[in-house]
Amino acid sequence: MASSSPPKNPDPALFGKPTAGLRLKLYTIIFEADTRAGRLFDMVLIAVILASVAAVVLDSMAAIHAEYAFALRLFELVVTAAFTLEYIVRLYCVRRPLRYARSVFGIIDLLALLPTYLTVFVPGLHALIDVRVLRLLRVFRVFKLTEYVAEYGALGQALAASRRKILVFMSFVLMVVVVMGTLMYVVEGPAHGFTSIPVGVYWAITTMTTVGFGDIAPKTGAGRMIASVMMLLGWGTLAVPTGIVSAEFTAQRQSARGTTTRTTTRTCHECLSEGHSPSALYCCDCGARLPAWRHDAASAG
Repeated sequence: MASSSPPKNPDPALFGKPTAGLRLKLYTIIFEADTRAGRLFDMVLIAVILASVAAVVLDSMAAIHAEYAFALRLFELVVTAAFTLEYIVRLYCVRRPLRYARSVFGIIDLLALLPTYLTVFVPGLHALIDVRVLRLLRVFRVFKLTEYVAEYGALGQALAASRRKILVFMSFVLMVVVVMGTLMYVVEGPAHGFTSIPVGVYWAITTMTTVGFGDIAPKTGAGRMIASVMMLLGWGTLAVPTGIVSAEFTAQRQSARGTTTRTTTRTCHECLSEGHSPSALYCCDCGARLPAWRHDAASAG
């Protein structure tokens, strides 16, 4: 939880000169949604993202591509130019451009640009423009759904706290499918479609996950018995990760009871984290002094 008491070494000079002027104005509009201009920018950005993804989907249809290929290509070039300008402005207005470029959203922003430029050399990469849909995660900021921002953060924390348990569980599943796949290869053999151990492992994975494509099926009694065991294991396989993450959610909810505070989209200039309370003076992640909370009446209410 953000605190109003200064942490160790709170001097802003340690982090560089405070952002001011045009860079601060651009930063507030682009990275925050507590002002009318910030919300408008993000809503326009989301509309353009949806339009560009729709254009890629339509372009993949042969009939539409044959008739509107030039128009769709021109639209994509215009959108890519706009996103390129936006990416440059984002790097310009943050105090740590390399840190933003290496962040999750920075990488997604870059990936939204690369496919169009790379299609000059590899035309098939054009469809990868759909990665732009990941940028719609900003919708939580645009519509000021701070409670959903908190839940999104709780999901990330629960997954992070469960990573070792999930890793152990996945290791167990991997061992099971390798053993069962090998066993099916020995029992069924190439005569029934199990031509190698990797093919047997593939069958074990599709069976354990209850997908069951049906392209490979056991024919012998022993093979069907093994398949039955795999199907029953599949039910438990689906339940275990859910239980692990749910337990972490419960633990977090119990520890956070009575400590919930309203959050904003005010972003730290140093580590780019957001979700600080309106009264916080210092970043809860890196300890840097937070910029003043810029908001309009609708956001303050």
